[in-house]
Amino acid sequence: MITVKDKDPMMIANNLKPYKPTHPGEVLKDELEFRGISQRGLAKKMGISYSALNEVLNGKRALNHELAMMMEAALDVDAAPLLAMQNEYDMLMAERNESFMEKIKRIRRIAAVF
Repeated sequence: MITVKDKDPMMIANNLKPYKPTHPGEVLKDELEFRGISQRGLAKKMGISYSALNEVLNGKRALNHELAMMMEAALDVDAAPLLAMQNEYDMLMAERNESFMEKIKRIRRIAAVF
């Protein structure tokens, strides 16, 4: 039996984290490429700047609710899973930020006193 410290061995698979988190922009970018849709053309038709769309598609900017809903309308791709993917991406990136996690540890030590 495989065991991991402080983990229920029956739940190990549920606690796995991807090595490289997937930004929802990567999924959308692949979808555009598969359909042969240009980023510039889509941005123009949606009434947003090309640079804003390009930054999301390249993982340099977070996918927000409004853009997710616009992508849903344009591509018929559900917004909710894309937003969940963005949330998971943000959480994983925060967990990998050492200085932020040190701050979290300090807060937990202080909060333990209350």
